[in-house]
Amino acid sequence: MRTYSKERKEAVLKKLFPPINLSFKNLSDEEGIPVSTLYTWHTKYKSGGGLVRKSDKGSKNWSAQERFSIIVETSKLSELELGEYCREKGIYPEQIKSWKDAFISNELSKANVSKQDKAETQSDKKRIIALEKELRRKEKALAETAALLVLRKKLQAFYEEGSEDD
Repeated sequence: MRTYSKERKEAVLKKLFPPINLSFKNLSDEEGIPVSTLYTWHTKYKSGGGLVRKSDKGSKNWSAQERFSIIVETSKLSELELGEYCREKGIYPEQIKSWKDAFISNELSKANVSKQDKAETQSDKKRIIALEKELRRKEKALAETAALLVLRKKLQAFYEEGSEDD
């Protein structure tokens, strides 16, 4: 059984990931390493045991502000300049594209939510106005009913007094 250095394993495994993205079979043919060995290395890499990329700062480790500044910085770069910039920062162009797409979709969803909020607010205002109008009508009817009851009691009291006098 042949043993490989950690650096060699890392160099080979990097070819499985972007931007190269070789299949296990193609990588095995290219490097002369059995597919089963590549799968073992890949499994160890994914589980975090042994093989870990040195300075690959994943998209989850970048703050939103850092990602936004990278998007702005790279927006005007050519493909070659972008590649150089990405190598310098230790990221992939695909990451920048996915960050940009995420920011755009997030802003669009915020705009849609804002439009929905405005529509809901407007419909709520109309409903409040209608409810207040109905409340005023009912308060007037209640006041009228209360006034009629008071007048009825006064009228009954007046007639009761008048019948005692006769």
